Amino acid sequence: MPPIFALVDCNNFYASCERVFNPMLGGKPIVVLSNNDGCVVARSNEAKGLGIGMGVPEFQIRPLLRTHRVQVLSSNYTLYGDMSQRVMETLEQFCPDLEIYSIDEAFLSLVGFAQRDLTEHGRQIRRTVKQWTGIPVSVGIAKTKTLAKIANRIAKRTPDLGGVFDLLGCSDLETVLGRVAVEDVWGIGRNHARLLNQQGITTALQLRGVDDQWIRKRMGIVGLRLVMELRGVSCLDFEQCPAPKQSLSCSRAFGTLIHTLAEMEEAVSVYASRVAEKLRRERLAATVLTVCLTTNEFKEGPQYSNALTLKLPIVTDSTADLIKSALQGIRAIYRDGYLYKKAGVLLTGLVPASQTQADLFDYQDRGKSKRLMSALDAVNDRWGGGTLHYASSGLTREWKTHFHRRSPAYTTHWDELPLVQAK
Repeated sequence: MPPIFALVDCNNFYASCERVFNPMLGGKPIVVLSNNDGCVVARSNEAKGLGIGMGVPEFQIRPLLRTHRVQVLSSNYTLYGDMSQRVMETLEQFCPDLEIYSIDEAFLSLVGFAQRDLTEHGRQIRRTVKQWTGIPVSVGIAKTKTLAKIANRIAKRTPDLGGVFDLLGCSDLETVLGRVAVEDVWGIGRNHARLLNQQGITTALQLRGVDDQWIRKRMGIVGLRLVMELRGVSCLDFEQCPAPKQSLSCSRAFGTLIHTLAEMEEAVSVYASRVAEKLRRERLAATVLTVCLTTNEFKEGPQYSNALTLKLPIVTDSTADLIKSALQGIRAIYRDGYLYKKAGVLLTGLVPASQTQADLFDYQDRGKSKRLMSALDAVNDRWGGGTLHYASSGLTREWKTHFHRRSPAYTTHWDELPLVQAK
């Protein structure tokens, strides 16, 4: 049975999450800022219409934001992650086979649905997701993932389609592909787009007709698969079980510049704790840890950055072990006399936690350590992240990342539940 893919993509996801709990933001231009309220990381359609670009520093467009009364919000990743989970759980009601591609996108396998009206099925998905979560989505349906991406893009940008576009039912696929710029094809990066444009290949339709040997020579097997996908031959399998992560990291820009080793140790302890939580959530353990720090290259003054990679004494998912190694690394590379802007902890060499081998010279009680980590995670899951933490993470954390315009934790904190006023 030939595959059928539906790509469901949340529209302006971060801005839409904010609007769910603040209806007064409806129809208004919205931008969401990165950590420390630095750069634009998300925009509503209204903000895009004002010419606000992705990644632009907030201070550069401050007059524009004031003139057009743009609603400026700090990023609230806890809210966005929780809303994403609600959207994905809703999508599971429509299809047993779901591949979560990103925080706001998922592929659905519609094999076995071919006898239905797929456009109407897509509209039902849109209505239900909107009703159950408040998030608007667009749906693209096609024979391959690459074509489903194109269909979704068209659905999102063509209001008359009602948010759903089924390429299987399209009578003039060549005309559709002829209107899609080659750089807008999923998997075509900046360098490949430049190469193709130099050869006069500017649309998805032209790319579809390129000679296989030419593509393979210049874009490799990945490029050839992409071209085959444009021809309707499915080459990208449906992944029900995502591949194990190869690395996990936690890095942040500081709210205020750090100039003492004590503050840097606090920050690195916090980051090691957070990446340890991610590690246990994925049921993995680490064998290698990298710690890094850097000054602000955009500020005047002496500059310094460095990183150190350590092989961990034992394979571990313990917060205590990771903090110990992270502190060892940061003490080795820290230098006095600099103002530091950012630090981070990266874990690599990840293996399943259930398959770790004991070390002959490890004298710690690993069973006790696992029970301690389970209790730590349970308390923090129940009462909020950081409720229990190691003393090395500090208390006041003057350096912590700033979010001056962050919305409440509407869905994950009892004290910040949304309030409804009835008159």
